[in-house]
Amino acid sequence: MSEEIKAVAENESAESNNFIKQFITEDLAQGGRCEGMKVHTRFPPEPNGCLHIGHVKALCIDFGMAEYFGGLCNLRMDDTNPTKEREEFVEAIKDDIHWLGYDWGDRYHFASAYFEQTYEYAVELIKKGLAYVCELTPEQMKEMRGTHDTPATSPYRDRPIEESLDLFERMRAGEFEDGKYTLRAKIDLASGNWNMRDPVIYRIKHATHHRTGNEWCIYPMYDFAHPIGDALEHITHSLCSLEYEDHRPLYDWVVDNVSVPSKPRQIEFARLNIDYTVLSKRKLRNMIETGVVSGWDDPRMPTLLALRRRGYTPASIRNFCEKIGVAKNPSIVPWSFLEYCLREDLNEHATRAMAVINPIKLVITNYPEDQSEKFVIENNPQDENAGTREITFSRELWIEEDDFMEVPAKKYQRLYPGNKVRLKSAYIVTCTGCKKDEDGNIVEVYAEYDPETRGGNPREGEKVRGTIHWVDSKTAVDAQVRLFDRLFTVPDPDSASVDYMECINPNSLIVKDNCKLEAGLADAKPGDGFQFLRLGYFCADSKDSKPGALVFNRSVELKDSYSK
Repeated sequence: MSEEIKAVAENESAESNNFIKQFITEDLAQGGRCEGMKVHTRFPPEPNGCLHIGHVKALCIDFGMAEYFGGLCNLRMDDTNPTKEREEFVEAIKDDIHWLGYDWGDRYHFASAYFEQTYEYAVELIKKGLAYVCELTPEQMKEMRGTHDTPATSPYRDRPIEESLDLFERMRAGEFEDGKYTLRAKIDLASGNWNMRDPVIYRIKHATHHRTGNEWCIYPMYDFAHPIGDALEHITHSLCSLEYEDHRPLYDWVVDNVSVPSKPRQIEFARLNIDYTVLSKRKLRNMIETGVVSGWDDPRMPTLLALRRRGYTPASIRNFCEKIGVAKNPSIVPWSFLEYCLREDLNEHATRAMAVINPIKLVITNYPEDQSEKFVIENNPQDENAGTREITFSRELWIEEDDFMEVPAKKYQRLYPGNKVRLKSAYIVTCTGCKKDEDGNIVEVYAEYDPETRGGNPREGEKVRGTIHWVDSKTAVDAQVRLFDRLFTVPDPDSASVDYMECINPNSLIVKDNCKLEAGLADAKPGDGFQFLRLGYFCADSKDSKPGALVFNRSVELKDSYSK
């Protein structure tokens, strides 16, 4: 384990991991704001894209806190922006959450289900003199927002209540084009918190909604819809990432000034920042639209769909989120730590198999041409219940191209003329030479086997340093193998100082055709994962792999190649 990964794994101080638990515990104590109540949280994704690893941290906190306190967690789709939200994202989000092992029971909601109530609460604010219809364009609003030393201004702030009520009703009726009017909360134009300087809470948007169709042409802003949805669902603790900390006064203002049935508490935690990736949906969508990646499920993406396709397990992702803890201050977690958590899980549970990605023929010249034999080997030495499997051995085998060197490098322990190596679980062989084509390329390697070393056990007193894997050429299965690497070449592609599109790793995907796998993998089903001995952990592609045309994705290498 690298020092960087070790530091992350050990960073589990009481403060960083338990401050949310401490706050909730205090709220539940005698005299607390939630005394006698059941803890109730919610996970509110926006269905305008697929969940990514950053969302998963929030998801695990929302559902995890409910589990810890024996409470409830709702799933609520934040569908208040109709232009980019689609039903396919709704279904993908639900599927991802279930795959991770969480369930919301019958507590499944949409922000759009509250549009009528949210509208009525806006009317209530207007009637109380706490909201008004404004005609400023976004550009004008920006010009008149003031500075830290001067207040914002709006010539429409004192518009009569009846006039605002009339205009707001006509806005709903569809009389005006997009951008003509907004509804603004009337709070404090001189506030040091920009979110409190009469924020927009409704805008006109003539767009078809994925659930309500064309019933509405005005939509609430998230900062208005979110606290109302929480209050209507009787959420006790609204757990949000740190960027909403400055929005908390507005959240509290909304629930304090409209007649909602409950008053949730918002608590913020640091969002997940991870190196060598971007988590902005806008940027992820741009990479899809420009063809940098093939879609939301491209295995190089940080989305759950992509991670699942690449071979990540629910246990590895949940363990990752648990180990990084819940922090108050932003930090950057290395992507290699996520890989470490996957490697840790797969080492315990993945079936072992032999595969050759860059094949070259090895001919055992003293082995009978018409002979073949079988070996029984363990599926996973780490798991006593994993069972065994049979592999076949014959005169001609496939080995990795770099497991032979005609002129060996220093400390090279694999095949070269005169050297002995162990063929994994089979025999010890001595290399006798090779055959080259007209261009000097090696096309075959030759060796002789020792029949007294069956199982790969050397003779008494014999020392064999190298062990290589192999696949029987008579029974080998052909496959395509996709080797994935980090999508970006710099640790912080999200930085304002770089253009993330200029930092794409040209070697983030290397496709290897005509790879050779042991015969048992012919029956591999999409999603099945294996450790290919000496090569890494691989998963049968859930989209492209099929019988007779197998495709495997490298999930993660056996060792962290970036730790140095």
